Amino acid sequence: MRNRINQILTKPYMVVAVMLFAPLLKFFDRNFSFFFGLGIVWLILWATRYKWSLFGLGKKLNLKTVLYSLVLTVFMIFFDNFVELIVRQFFGEANLSSLDDIKHNTTNFVIILLIVWTLVSFGEELLYRGYYMKWLAELLGDSNRAWIASAAITSLLFGLSHYYQGPTGMITIAIGTFVMSLVFAKYRDNLWILILTHGLVDTWGLTFLYLDRTSPVRQWMEQLLLG
Repeated sequence: MRNRINQILTKPYMVVAVMLFAPLLKFFDRNFSFFFGLGIVWLILWATRYKWSLFGLGKKLNLKTVLYSLVLTVFMIFFDNFVELIVRQFFGEANLSSLDDIKHNTTNFVIILLIVWTLVSFGEELLYRGYYMKWLAELLGDSNRAWIASAAITSLLFGLSHYYQGPTGMITIAIGTFVMSLVFAKYRDNLWILILTHGLVDTWGLTFLYLDRTSPVRQWMEQLLLG
């Protein structure tokens, strides 16, 4: 059974088939697309006896990776706020109403953080970068250009998957994701960098949503750019 699943799911064009089919499931529920793709990843892992290197997890988590992630997190917080301020001038505020339940609600906040550090930061990076981006880049020739093209395609797909946040949310996320994907294109066997950065950036944003306050970075950006 393992060998049969392995032969089918690791065929070169299978990643394209999954990427094309998964978004169709959003017509039923926006989460179906994500869980279908993640299910394919886990099937491949099971069939290959958990060969994590197939998905960019060839290196163990170490101090150097953690430090690199902290530096990237600081950069992404500033970069995302900068992009969001520009984009919202054209499309208005991002729609974050789906997270209203965490405002001043410690229980919901803790639950969301647990989800962020499991399904979101680990799960989304494993699916969109470790599977979609890595395997598509290899399918396109595994050259630097192939990795950049794959980064652009998968970042657009990831941005579109956040349609419920409106145009500003989708565009900001797509651009920020593309920048992080370029980091993965450089460190192709160390997806931990993106997993940690994703979790830390989301934790930063969610903390200020919980407090119902504007982050100091955003306040500084608004004063600098908008007066």
